Amino acid sequence: MPSIYLVTIGLEVHCQAKTETKMFCSCRTSFADEPNTHTCPVCLGLPGALPVLNRHAIEKTLLAGLLIDCSSPEISKWDRKNYFYPDMPKDYQTTQMDLPLCLGGEVPLYDHCYPTDVRKNIPRPGLKVRLNRIHLEEDVAKSTHLGSSSIIDFNRAGTPLMEIVTEPDIETSAEAFSFLNSLQMILRQGGISDADMEKGQLRCDVNISIRKNESDPLGNRIELKNLNSISAVRRAIDYEIERQSEDLDQGIEQVQSTRRWDDDRGESQLLRTKEDAHDYRYFSCPDLLPIRTAPILEKVRPLLTERPHDRAARYEAEFGVTTYDAAVLSSDLPLAEYFEALAANPKLPGKKAANFLLNTLLGLLNERSIAIADAPLSAEKTGQLLELVESGQLALNQAKEVLLVLLESPEKDPAAVAKEMGFEPADAGELEAFCDQAIEANPKQVAEIKAGNEKLINYLTGQVMKLSKGKANPKQVTEILQSKLQ
Repeated sequence: MPSIYLVTIGLEVHCQAKTETKMFCSCRTSFADEPNTHTCPVCLGLPGALPVLNRHAIEKTLLAGLLIDCSSPEISKWDRKNYFYPDMPKDYQTTQMDLPLCLGGEVPLYDHCYPTDVRKNIPRPGLKVRLNRIHLEEDVAKSTHLGSSSIIDFNRAGTPLMEIVTEPDIETSAEAFSFLNSLQMILRQGGISDADMEKGQLRCDVNISIRKNESDPLGNRIELKNLNSISAVRRAIDYEIERQSEDLDQGIEQVQSTRRWDDDRGESQLLRTKEDAHDYRYFSCPDLLPIRTAPILEKVRPLLTERPHDRAARYEAEFGVTTYDAAVLSSDLPLAEYFEALAANPKLPGKKAANFLLNTLLGLLNERSIAIADAPLSAEKTGQLLELVESGQLALNQAKEVLLVLLESPEKDPAAVAKEMGFEPADAGELEAFCDQAIEANPKQVAEIKAGNEKLINYLTGQVMKLSKGKANPKQVTEILQSKLQ
């Protein structure tokens, strides 16, 4: 068992901005199209080709900065990062170094974005991870290695790519996991990017260093690459912490380096010793003029959407939903929109609408592998069904049975379906009679209730429901029983 070390983690998240065309040319951005079908002299790096800035990519990046509380310099400029690699035939990447579009900022780690095994005991609840910067650059081509040969697809080359760099604020793999999920949620809901890791739209490099004591200088930084899922990031971090700890226990110092994560083997492998920034010979790009950020910020500021944590706080305040339910409702934009349409019904308490949506409707949709955005039943129809529950015409379990029919035949009227199924409420006289029967048949339980065991009234309510063959409303039954047993 290796000794316990202090862990310091920083992330470099690469996220493709959602645009129709590439960063410096008019080629279409694409995924899974025929290889090398969306290329031109600019994104192929042919001699003499000159870049033209994609204004939409700049706007998306500045909007991302506003979403996560970044500032922007008055002037932002473009630089060349020089290196030789087959996926970048110009031998340099057009990027930003000292004057990026966005500076600072922070990402709150949402509790429900942590791994499920950590959520009940989050070590640092309410953590906000500081950002160093967001800069905009061009993506490289996609390389596929086949044994002794490699093939390259330049469709991806030149796609607008935001690099979101954190400060070294992360201490565990679970925090990195939550950071990526939280960031992904913010970027998606803000319309910045689809941020799909399976499509390569979101990629992450992890920098890890460990040390024995707080007073010690940071250990040499190890960078992990080839992380193709958020769960792989967690596995890779846990492995690397253990590997470095075992090395240090044996007196083996870590050398600043880049390692490749092999998820199939569950291990990292050395790629190269890590270069520093000066090794890339950055210099200002002579083909692109600097830009003033203020006019673009004023243009995009009205497009700023409500952030998930702001929406969750509003749901708690306006609708009285629990903190957890508010977080879940705000985690997915189509779900939030469905809930707000449902809660707009003045006859429905927001909390009850949230409970029915999360605990009943979503469960039935998940069983059918249907996303809320594709739900066959409109929020208006669901609201009509819930009105029947709220007015006492339907019990909640009856409403679920009606809902099953409506999911197959959404054009039907909820009240008509309830009537077809025989869910007509018992009249007041019948309910009174059923309650009297239940009280008479259960003297022992009645005595215990009168002695103070109020929970047993649920037992009597169940007996009345049986007598009414499910037609009675449990809430009404309980109220009648309580009045009779006072």
